[in-house]
Amino acid sequence: MEKNIENTSVYDVTALTSLEKLEPVRVRPGMYIGSTGTKGLHHCIWEILDNSIDEISNGYGDTAIITLNKDKTVSVQDNGRGIPTGIHPVKKKSGVEMVFTELHTGGKFNNSIYKTSGGLHGVGASVVNALSEWLEVEVKQNGNIYKQRFEYAYDKQSKRKMPGTAVTKLEVVGNTKETGTKITFLADKEVFSTTEFKFDVIDQRLQELAFQNKGITLILVDNRKEEVIEKVYHSERGLLDFMDYLNESKTVLHNPPILFEGEREVNGLNMYGEVCIQFTDSTTENIASYVNNIPTTEAGTHETGFKTGMTRVFKEWAKKLNLLKEKDKEFEGDDLREGITAIIRIKITNPVFEGQTKTKLGNNEAYTMMNDLTYTKFSEWIEDNKETATIIINNAIEAAARREKIKKINEAEKKKIGKGTAPLAGKIAVCTLKDSSCAEFIVVEGDSAGGSAKQARDRRFQTIMPSKGKIMNTEKQKLENVLSSEELKIFNTAIGTGVLDNYREEDLKYDKIIIMSDADVDGYHIRTLWMTYIYRYMRPLVANGHLYLAMPPLYKVYKESKGKSIVKYAYSDEELEKVKKEVGKGYLLQRYKGLGEMNPDQLWETTLNPETRTIQRITIDDAAKAEKMVSLLMGDVVEPRKNYMYKYAEF
Repeated sequence: MEKNIENTSVYDVTALTSLEKLEPVRVRPGMYIGSTGTKGLHHCIWEILDNSIDEISNGYGDTAIITLNKDKTVSVQDNGRGIPTGIHPVKKKSGVEMVFTELHTGGKFNNSIYKTSGGLHGVGASVVNALSEWLEVEVKQNGNIYKQRFEYAYDKQSKRKMPGTAVTKLEVVGNTKETGTKITFLADKEVFSTTEFKFDVIDQRLQELAFQNKGITLILVDNRKEEVIEKVYHSERGLLDFMDYLNESKTVLHNPPILFEGEREVNGLNMYGEVCIQFTDSTTENIASYVNNIPTTEAGTHETGFKTGMTRVFKEWAKKLNLLKEKDKEFEGDDLREGITAIIRIKITNPVFEGQTKTKLGNNEAYTMMNDLTYTKFSEWIEDNKETATIIINNAIEAAARREKIKKINEAEKKKIGKGTAPLAGKIAVCTLKDSSCAEFIVVEGDSAGGSAKQARDRRFQTIMPSKGKIMNTEKQKLENVLSSEELKIFNTAIGTGVLDNYREEDLKYDKIIIMSDADVDGYHIRTLWMTYIYRYMRPLVANGHLYLAMPPLYKVYKESKGKSIVKYAYSDEELEKVKKEVGKGYLLQRYKGLGEMNPDQLWETTLNPETRTIQRITIDDAAKAEKMVSLLMGDVVEPRKNYMYKYAEF
């Protein structure tokens, strides 16, 4: 059972502390929310929502509601205790005003208020205020409804326009028997490249939060269209429901999943850990880790501790059960985790994250705790489940033998290259510059388009690899088959990093890997096949921002006017209407059926020239979501894919 650590301390204005002023947020927003694109925009919601979840997960309240409004604002509401409304004895300001106008103001610097919190730094509310055109907060507390408004407006004290300026005082606007906080904000279009919130992104995050906090209720309301969408998230089984969700498209090797939890204290830090594990017939591992509900997409000490403890206990039991023969190669952690889906979550009183966006945990105490908890709980589980444990250990021994075989294949390939065999000759057009920081590797669909691209490219920094068609679906293939694929061998040799555990970022020969395919169904399939391979076998290419999709135009709109040629390209049907108006009456329209239809000049201008092209970077915003989508779209289980297609595909 989830343990809420109850606390009877008074949560009032004297619990708030202030460390520095607000203004720097506006100057360098990326330091606080990661980016000013879509990811950073949604991060504003997470900052506010984290505060609501902190209230709920510490035992105060049980419901949070996110509402997307027609005027592009977002409201986040909870039924917690409400932000303190009293006047601080030193600051002479209300708690609400302090929380929204000063960095590092909150109840999270003192563990007597929150035993665990996701909004660690106490900057979330003020950062969102600083990056909004306006923000309104409504607090239900002490039988009253309090309200205050902040704007990016003229500040009398500073004598200039300042972010997050209080334009009204905290006023009582009504009476209530309820408690809680409601925050509504309008993200500033001067800060963000887009202010359009995406339902699917929020939907995914709320689903994960509900799985991690069993028993709480989260509600998403989208009021932006005529038909209001309302979705409720609630999980009674917690991580077991999460595991069913992640493995929906996979064939599992055992049921029920392995589930354990426990509390530990290391160096005075109180920690609670919960782990859910299920093995599948996949050849890759999928670990989703969280600290105080925050996804740690770059892992950290808690994940490393889990891996160490698990490897240790299974190696010991392999000997106890006499499963390792003398001729067998001893398995390593990677062999053991082949096909694993694991969810690791911990709650910790003083988490040390790398940066405000909290993607990697640094506490050594978390390593010690998870190592010990995993070792102890797995020992107990194996004692009662020797048959399933034997299957897992035998699979690990087989994986170790495969790894040894693959290592020999790789070494043989390297020797071939060393002896002067030129595996790339005639297969790719290599760029002349050796500086990897500006070099691009472009995989082009089809031989004809590949030929055009070779002529169109800037040979100084662009390498072209024509892809004959569709590579294998690596999600459905054994490791040996994938590594013996001729086309993937060429790609691997050219990129230089190696794959899986042999991946070395420092050996990467290109800064950008660009997949270039037609804008049709076949083209999208080819993109997906390449992305699946790279995600599975060279995931750091995605995680470190090296993978891109080329965006070739669908239309060319042009005309001759007063002796001058006007040429515009449109990348979607919506953009076509806009481009037609820009070119004006008398335009001519060309619809491109594929890359092969473009001559080299057009291909350069529209798709290859860094000055004029559009390319889309592929990121792993959420590893759990990415994992699920790859398995759903490319895996063996048909029913979930069919359901997804009926829901989202346009026939």
